[in-house]
Amino acid sequence: MSQGEVKRLLEVTSNEKHKSALMLAYSCGLRVSEVAMMQVKDIDSERMVVVVHQGKGRKDRITLLSEKMLDQLRIYYKTYRPKVWLFENPLKDGPISGRTLQQVFRNSAKKAEIRSDATFHSLRHSFATHLLENGTDLRFIQELLGHSSSKTTEIYTHVSRASLSRITNPLDQL
Repeated sequence: MSQGEVKRLLEVTSNEKHKSALMLAYSCGLRVSEVAMMQVKDIDSERMVVVVHQGKGRKDRITLLSEKMLDQLRIYYKTYRPKVWLFENPLKDGPISGRTLQQVFRNSAKKAEIRSDATFHSLRHSFATHLLENGTDLRFIQELLGHSSSKTTEIYTHVSRASLSRITNPLDQL
């Protein structure tokens, strides 16, 4: 997805919980299961990072926390007051389901008139692609995505590399 498409997707998502979940997926490069299982304690606003526990391959990792994302999470938190799970299910007795998040994405994508082949996972791919386009070194993107092998991350190598000090979160550019 282009940055314009991501921006439209977020703009048409009026529900704060849904908007926050989509923004988190994009701004951190998260998988749908990682967004669903995110806990309130995993947001570290002091260090400006998001801790991903037991991602794919049962690996833990740290990814970026955007200033815009933190602002959005504060708006979301004031309304929903989640206890353990960042995005609780309607009964507030567990996390939101991945299926619900995928449906939220489909509904917003349709509203935003985004091409039909885009999926929730497109937010993760877009995060990586947009970082590369902004000059972020592939090694850093590999770490942020939690890829063990650079081969997995190399699908994004159609753009030049830069240093970690120049990383700009793509959400901050919307």
